[in-house]
Amino acid sequence: MSSSQFHPLERHPHTGEPYIRLSAPLDRVIITPPRREDVSDIVAIMNDYPIKKWLDGPPFPYLEVHAEDWVAKTLDHSEMVMRELRVADEQSPRGPLAYVSGCPVGCLRGLQDDGTEAFLGVIEFTRCGFPDLLHQQDRERLVSRNESRKSGDPEIVWCIGYYLAAPLHGRGLMSRALRTLLEEWVVPRMGARRIRVETIIGNNGSIRVLEKLGFSVVHSVRKRKMTSAGEIIDGFHVLCWQMGNGS
Repeated sequence: MSSSQFHPLERHPHTGEPYIRLSAPLDRVIITPPRREDVSDIVAIMNDYPIKKWLDGPPFPYLEVHAEDWVAKTLDHSEMVMRELRVADEQSPRGPLAYVSGCPVGCLRGLQDDGTEAFLGVIEFTRCGFPDLLHQQDRERLVSRNESRKSGDPEIVWCIGYYLAAPLHGRGLMSRALRTLLEEWVVPRMGARRIRVETIIGNNGSIRVLEKLGFSVVHSVRKRKMTSAGEIIDGFHVLCWQMGNGS
């Protein structure tokens, strides 16, 4: 995409979608919005034990209707962000770059030798819902304040959700994809300065991914419970990242 307000998005030559490409040696991986045909891949990954073991919230079993709803909602959000970019481009085509309300891309795809693109996983950036807080009134107060802030406000607390197909774990792909989105979009185009992530205690792989990006564990919530997938967990670690703190 040639206009500065869409920077650094590129336009997919076959689908017309916006996308961001990872740098070499992972430059055969791109990040796009979801597609309707992703549903079967999403269902398979979300029901895979190495994935669902560390999730609390998504329904289980994860059905096609759940994936269809997620794809539709996420496509709507992507298009909303693209509309914001088009408005900014009409008003200020040569910059400065405008802040927008979210990231329009989040589905990782690997380019195959036959030209097809394999669905690999998902990264989502949302405003933090503080799910680890045990007191409902405190949580509602923080969520309301966070939701009320305008796009680009450095006081917004963001959260990341992500998953990657199990055979790809341990290869550095998720760390690279997260870093790419943080550096190329979330910080410069969303104005993110504070990010907070909750991980289930014992999910050491996820903690390693986040620590590579400068996150650190700030506290743990010990609360034995059963997740939506039927797994017994001991609680959550809360990891935080703040612009300027070694990032």
